[in-house]
Amino acid sequence: MALDPSYASPARASVFFERRELTRLLGLYGRMVAAGEWRDYAIDGLSDRCVFSVYRRCSEQPLYRIEKRPALAARQGAWSILGQGDMVLKRGHELEPLLRFFDRGRFKVVD
Repeated sequence: MALDPSYASPARASVFFERRELTRLLGLYGRMVAAGEWRDYAIDGLSDRCVFSVYRRCSEQPLYRIEKRPALAARQGAWSILGQGDMVLKRGHELEPLLRFFDRGRFKVVD
């Protein structure tokens, strides 16, 4: 009796964040929630990338998506921040310098 090869093969591995990366992302998320900027997040582990999405409200499109694509590591960098409309805001080879994007001063209305 032969087994079906598709049944016997292991599931395709998906890309996911390492512990230190996830800790850094959740730390940033906590800081932004405390500042009132973000309210919800989602984490997706896909076959070619993993995505950390942040939302202002859970019913909206994500404000930002922080993606890790290992296949692009040698070329333009494995990390990217995408804004609404899938516009690439920043790319990089390392997570720490990339996340400095969120440390920039915000414009505020002054009376």
